[in-house]
Amino acid sequence: MGNNPLQAQLLKAGLVSKKQVSKVKQELYQNRKQKEPVKPTVNLAEQVAAAERSRELNRQLAEEKKQHELQAQIKQLIETNRLKRDGRGCPYYFVVQGKKIDRIFVAEEMTERLSRGLLAIVRSKDGVEVVPAKAAQQIAERDPAAVLVLHEAGKAETEEAAS
Repeated sequence: MGNNPLQAQLLKAGLVSKKQVSKVKQELYQNRKQKEPVKPTVNLAEQVAAAERSRELNRQLAEEKKQHELQAQIKQLIETNRLKRDGRGCPYYFVVQGKKIDRIFVAEEMTERLSRGLLAIVRSKDGVEVVPAKAAQQIAERDPAAVLVLHEAGKAETEEAAS
């Protein structure tokens, strides 16, 4: 151990003890140790894996945000375009999810327009709503499962509705 000449002189003179010298050496060693930067031992493969996980999480969050926006757009389309139904009107039967037959009560004129494809039945949080075919097509672009009934309109009927 390379002793400091000053420490050796102080020890010879009896001004300091060996304990004091070793304590000072230990403190200097610890100070040097603390000042040295800690080098991260992160592996390149770990960095690549962490970046991949981060990208995947960001993609999932973006997808969830997009789905939420689409659902909000669908809700707004339904609320702004829904038609009032007559609870005492004629029952209109339709198939839900390929098996179940459901019904809603609508006015007689709405039943005819539903069967001609001028109106459609869409799913909303509150149940089902009747909306114009144009609004149903916009909803179908965002979520095809939200449109329960939309009959194909004939060309003559489409032209008739346009005029």
